[in-house]
Amino acid sequence: QVQLVESGGGLVQPGGSLRVTCAASGFTLEYYTIGWFRQAPGKEREGVSCASSADGSIYYADSVKGRFTISRDNVKHMAYLQMNSLNPEDTAVYYCAVRPRISTTAKTMCVNVNSVTSDGYWGQGTQVTVSS
Repeated sequence: QVQLVESGGGLVQPGGSLRVTCAASGFTLEYYTIGWFRQAPGKEREGVSCASSADGSIYYADSVKGRFTISRDNVKHMAYLQMNSLNPEDTAVYYCAVRPRISTTAKTMCVNVNSVTSDGYWGQGTQVTVSS
């Protein structure tokens, strides 16, 4: 069955870096748009970065532009989010998600969070805490 398993979260000091990883199984990652989302306590889930394999487009939320980098390895069925210059506002549970690439662009997937539930899949999340 389809599985997305995140790892790599943890505690990091402000200004530090962290890479979270998503291992995909049960489907062919190449045919899916991937995305990273996050949810902080008391806040709605938001799209952080998404990447399409159909047209190569990549979307970043304004809050992470220049600091975060999304990447994917379709052969290894892996997705990554490299996070640099972390600040306390980045503290959240980070989720990996996928949607069929035929049904969405990278930006659409990230902006319309609920669309993932309609025809995509979510991972279980990994906690990232930025604190001194």
